[in-house]
Amino acid sequence: MTYGFQRTATGRVVLRVDDVERGLLMSVARQVMDLVQPAEVSPDQDPLAAQVGWVDGDVGISDDPAVARLLPDAYDDPDDARDFRRFTENDLRQSKMQHAMTVQEEIERSGEKVSVTSTDSWLGLLNDARIAIGTRIQISEDNHGELAELPDDDPRSGLFHFYDWLTFLQESLVRCMTPALYGFSDDNVPVAEDEE
Repeated sequence: MTYGFQRTATGRVVLRVDDVERGLLMSVARQVMDLVQPAEVSPDQDPLAAQVGWVDGDVGISDDPAVARLLPDAYDDPDDARDFRRFTENDLRQSKMQHAMTVQEEIERSGEKVSVTSTDSWLGLLNDARIAIGTRIQISEDNHGELAELPDDDPRSGLFHFYDWLTFLQESLVRCMTPALYGFSDDNVPVAEDEE
């Protein structure tokens, strides 16, 4: 069982995971990549638009609620939202893909102790995974307690507990990055052992 992200005495951020947790994190990274994968460039697309990452044609918000939460409209006005999406969505998708790929690479090259070199990628992936799962189980502040009490045979139960674990991981990473928010000074931050 993981204790979350920890800072070592030398300042590195590490995450100790067992084989099951490692597999879960790899799986969630793949699933986020599946959700945000940019569309293939059409051979008919304007070459300049393709080069700078603009989406040709009419683009709208996804019919998949999880993708719609990951890539929301930036404006209330539908025309403004569509124009903004046309010029920015591909870059946002690429960024989310890169976060997930970076996390996968860090897990793959590590053993039981994952050495985190890109905290931004980990935060991005954990946030994206929580948004997608939270959307799927329709979590809100009002029903958090109700979801926590679901019987084990309810399919949402496992997703809720996974969501909760990802929340714990995200908070532990934020705590490593900003210990002052949690009442620690630089000289009294809890540290993990720094052996390889």
